[in-house]
Amino acid sequence: MTGFDRYLLSRLLVLFGFFALVLVAVYWVNRAVSLVDSLIADGQSVRVFLEFTALTLPNVTRLVLPVAGFVAAVYAVHRMVTESEFVVMQATGLSPFRLARPVLVFGLIVAVMLGGLLHWLVPASRAQMNERRAEIAENITSRVLTEGAFVHPTAGVTLYVREITPEGTFRDLFMSDGRAGGPRTIYIAREAVLVRTPLGPQMVMLDGSAQSLRQPGDRLGVTTFDTLTYDLAALVGPRGPLMLGLRDMSTRRILALEDEALDAIGATRDTARAEVHGRTAQPLMATAAALIGFAALTLGAFSRLGVWRQVLGGVVAVIAMQFLHTAVTGAVARDAALWPLVYAPAAAGFAGVAGALWLAGRPRRPRALPAAEGAA
Repeated sequence: MTGFDRYLLSRLLVLFGFFALVLVAVYWVNRAVSLVDSLIADGQSVRVFLEFTALTLPNVTRLVLPVAGFVAAVYAVHRMVTESEFVVMQATGLSPFRLARPVLVFGLIVAVMLGGLLHWLVPASRAQMNERRAEIAENITSRVLTEGAFVHPTAGVTLYVREITPEGTFRDLFMSDGRAGGPRTIYIAREAVLVRTPLGPQMVMLDGSAQSLRQPGDRLGVTTFDTLTYDLAALVGPRGPLMLGLRDMSTRRILALEDEALDAIGATRDTARAEVHGRTAQPLMATAAALIGFAALTLGAFSRLGVWRQVLGGVVAVIAMQFLHTAVTGAVARDAALWPLVYAPAAAGFAGVAGALWLAGRPRRPRALPAAEGAA
């Protein structure tokens, strides 16, 4: 690379890092606010909240990188235009295609970063988040039990625990089970503990009694026990094996799936192929977006009003490429056999860049002078 290439590339990378950091912080804060409502309000600890916000970071970064690349390209080239650096480089005989080389290298760097996120880090974070959500959903202590308060985890069931020890032991448990279809039973136990099983959580009550009101006759039956096991699946739902979707798997794992494994998760070979190619096409769109930001500013002559029209044109072009991506994604979701279309938005972006650079490199004809009015 020449000195100009290294100069422009270094400027692009510095601006890209700055804009990416700012945008990630904004998106991450917004995501953290929504997690506060769903986690802290449900009784989860701050550690769980921090863990979930960290797991959302790869997906937030995936959304931000293409935008940061486009903004960095526009800002860097705009500075070069306003400071006449761009004009000087054009005066030395460098064509727009030659000037675009460091921007292309920068776009490929962004594409590599985005590809690593899409093919590995984002699926890994999604899988870990699903696993943690399943564990939290099974955690009856944080979901339905509040120390010193009557709670109603489901219709017809009332729970009360006087104290929950740091070890997770429930002291002085009261539970009333009057769900439809069966007699009302009241359980009273001195202590109780939760036991996790493959079929779901079980509550083991110690030293208590069970009082059942039987119909007809309203007869009360009392049974004392030293140990009694109560199935909590009705309260939190039984936990089956965690089934990961294609979006929760790395690309390497998707490519290794057999037809039987695809059938088990409700996918086909075409949907798996569409998922892999979709992850490959999105980084190309990030490269195209950076080149669009550069190419847009090469169009048009010098104006004292600035280059806002070129910037606006670049923004419109990127939005159009994103709209095309949304339309193609919807079509592929309806028919996975159309997976080659996922490359259409990136191809359209590169074609637009090539056309803009070709127009910028054409020699401009001088404007004709207005004819003199009247006879000399």
